[in-house]
Amino acid sequence: MKLKIAYSPCPNDTFVFDAWAHGRVPGAPRLDVTFADIDVTNGWAESGTDAHDVLKVSYAVLPWILDEYALLPCGGALGRGCGPLVLTREEGADLAGKTVAVPSERSTAYLLFRLWAAEKVPGGVGDVVVMPFHEIMPAVRDGKVDAGLVIHEARFTYKNYGLHCLADMGEHWESTTGLPIPLGAIVARRSLGAETLELLAESARASVRMAWDDPGASRPYVLEHAQEMDPKVADQHIGLYVNEFTADLGEHGYAAVRGLLTRAAAEGLVPPLGPDALRFP
Repeated sequence: MKLKIAYSPCPNDTFVFDAWAHGRVPGAPRLDVTFADIDVTNGWAESGTDAHDVLKVSYAVLPWILDEYALLPCGGALGRGCGPLVLTREEGADLAGKTVAVPSERSTAYLLFRLWAAEKVPGGVGDVVVMPFHEIMPAVRDGKVDAGLVIHEARFTYKNYGLHCLADMGEHWESTTGLPIPLGAIVARRSLGAETLELLAESARASVRMAWDDPGASRPYVLEHAQEMDPKVADQHIGLYVNEFTADLGEHGYAAVRGLLTRAAAEGLVPPLGPDALRFP
């Protein structure tokens, strides 16, 4: 029997899960993989009716799903120097009362943006419009919105659209907390039981380490699903989002997750976490 897993086609996910998805991790459960953008997997996790056993979701959605799902201590994306950016057509634009496009309201990027705006935009921004992330930079360029919150490879390509970086959400987060940026999490159904959850964590960790040991092995899988991304950009993407926190959240990783969600709860953006909400398994 295969376990059903859903993660994004982004290079960091395909790099991390390549060995496991292709049966090269000894003793790991077989996987039935579905590719979906993180906004979709967030919705599946929140609905509580999805058939997937394991999901890649945003850390921002955890407060709504931790009764049913356990956070795995590995496989996800945290890091430094890899935060979302706020882009505008004009350098140094004022966002007070302005329309901002975001990829999701259930994302770490959105929480980081709202925490930044609460401090840096007196009076607050105006309308927030949700749109697919690949449409955001063209929308800013064409004047359909005043600013855009972008993620992933847009860090490397926004200048091609003639846009300016107004602020780096990750830079703001790191300078105010000293912690890494919690972006994507791997969660699994608690109903699988402690033994299976432990095996899933071991399998994810082994898959990460195998990818590091032989990066070339994952390259066909990465490029197959990279949506025509330049291979050099795919490599930069992996370099940013796959790191020691992917292998093990550790003390600083857990502190980052709890810190983000505690701050967001204080702003009324998410429900508060219980004291044992992040415990594994």
